[in-house]
Amino acid sequence: MTNKEIILDTETTGLDIRDGHRIVEIGCLEIENFIPTKKTFHCYLNPERKVSEQAFKVHGYSDEFLSKQKKFSEVVDEFLKFIDGKKLVIHNAKFDISHINNELMMANRNKINFENVIDTLEISKNKFPGSQISLDALCKRYKIDNSRRVKHTALIDCELLSKVYVNLFDQKEPLLNFENTDKVISLGDNKDLPYCKKVIKPSKQDIENHKLFLKTHLKKNFFS
Repeated sequence: MTNKEIILDTETTGLDIRDGHRIVEIGCLEIENFIPTKKTFHCYLNPERKVSEQAFKVHGYSDEFLSKQKKFSEVVDEFLKFIDGKKLVIHNAKFDISHINNELMMANRNKINFENVIDTLEISKNKFPGSQISLDALCKRYKIDNSRRVKHTALIDCELLSKVYVNLFDQKEPLLNFENTDKVISLGDNKDLPYCKKVIKPSKQDIENHKLFLKTHLKKNFFS
């Protein structure tokens, strides 16, 4: 089973699909064992309707700008190929998935199963009950620089969420995959490096040089 996951975020024309609101931007960032692989998917979309005043204040995408973008039906296959077989990591997943599934339904595609989604908002609720758990609040808690987030933009939000996600699982350092360590170590950046178990022993000359170094540079040798 793949260890790759997709950090996903959307921007929309408004809050509720029942009011006819549509997606205007999708951002996806691939990670493997919590480490970004540098693979991304990003697009602006023509929602074929006006952006609400409230949504415009959030992301700043004008009707004129969006009218020149592709429609969801034109990018759906590329999008589905990018996320295929991977878990989706989303902050407030119910919102994003409801909008994505609405677009998929209109494009005559299968909906995304919520079982394939990890909601960092729900994780945060359980970990920090009663605390602020917005993306900005979590960035502040984990001392993640979110100064670039002047407006909500999908890829920047994905980058921030990827860092929050690591901290939510207390993964302070990148994870190394040590399965089959006699073959390779996977570093999560699409490069497999050979893992060598060979032990190189120092020669007699190496040992003599080391002793000379200790006598020359250390007044007292604490290791002898």
